Amino acid sequence: MGRSFENRKASIFKTAAQKSKLYSKYGKQLYVVAKNGVPDPENNPALRNLIERAKKEQVPAHVIDKAIEKAKGLGGEEFASLRYEGFGPGGCMLLVDCLTDNNNRTITDVRSAFTRCGAKMDPSGSVARMFDHVAVLSFKGDNGDAVLEAMLNADVDVEDVEVKDGHVNLFAPASEFYKAKTALLEAFPKVELETSEITFIPQMQKELNAEDAAMFEKFINLLNDCDDVQEVYHNAILPG
Repeated sequence: MGRSFENRKASIFKTAAQKSKLYSKYGKQLYVVAKNGVPDPENNPALRNLIERAKKEQVPAHVIDKAIEKAKGLGGEEFASLRYEGFGPGGCMLLVDCLTDNNNRTITDVRSAFTRCGAKMDPSGSVARMFDHVAVLSFKGDNGDAVLEAMLNADVDVEDVEVKDGHVNLFAPASEFYKAKTALLEAFPKVELETSEITFIPQMQKELNAEDAAMFEKFINLLNDCDDVQEVYHNAILPG
């Protein structure tokens, strides 16, 4: 069926302030994953995968270590996961995932971003059903058939294997992420994964005109300025 995911989300960090936001984002996520499991990546696959992602985005080791050490302590902060859904400029769809220790602050900040850009928040589930929650593993190569065979041999439930632009993109249900990743690395030990994540991919995309695209970029910047926002998934295609 072919699923292009280049436009699946907007998380571009260009300035020093935005880099600080990236570090803060991973610091929270690492803390929560370590706190809710065990603060040892060898015995916590979710933590191990998150550390790998953080390193690929050049998050310093001291940020990673600090978050894990913090999770080892007694007490500490309590973060809740929140998801907001709605329609943005040009009718594009968005999911906004947050981690927060103050629900009132978070909803106020996110609602303000929606309001300032003429966007509309919708009830939970109204937009999420238009996205597929999938595991994505991507690496350089052209051996799609061999990858599919390896997944079938390992009894992994695969949704699609796409070969595009010199990359193999493997899509599987979110629940199959660790099983698929383990099977892939066992079958192809020399593979270097460029993408290894659980994400949301839109079932359909929405092309924006120049005016809507400008407002959409403003909207994304406002959301990224919210300290509690962790990920933004959307189906917008910006003008080339």
